Amino acid sequence: MADANGGGAADANAPALNAMVQYTKDFSFENPNAPRSLGPQSKPPNIAIQVNVNVKQVADTDYEVELLLEGTAGEAADTLFKFELNYAGLFRLLNIPEKDKHPIIMIECPRLLFPFARQIVADAVRAGGFPPLYIDPIDFAGLYRRRVDEMAAKQGQSAPSATA
Repeated sequence: MADANGGGAADANAPALNAMVQYTKDFSFENPNAPRSLGPQSKPPNIAIQVNVNVKQVADTDYEVELLLEGTAGEAADTLFKFELNYAGLFRLLNIPEKDKHPIIMIECPRLLFPFARQIVADAVRAGGFPPLYIDPIDFAGLYRRRVDEMAAKQGQSAPSATA
């Protein structure tokens, strides 16, 4: 009789990406000009958000992936709020070809972490006295492609100068 859950010998070699655990490594929210910043504003604030992904291999099949989100609303003396979030997860990759690991780690893992990090930021901004800030979805595949293209361009530029 076949296993109803789809398990069995054939599945033992199937590629798998497992999120083992996810957690907040570091978080900071600042409301430096309160209570003045909590009053009516004459214009919408300039909101700037920076996104980074860091990866560290912690075992043969396990990788810690950190999603770093930094943001500010307002500028200089008119800063409404700032935040920095390092949200991470431990991911296990099984039976995945070596050539496919890097894109999976840099695209799929942050994509899985993002909704949780987004909610942490929204809740903190709301608790700071502002309407929640829901960060727009991030195209991690596009960011990855741009980074790969940048690295290829750097290697292409540095190769001719090394032979000159």
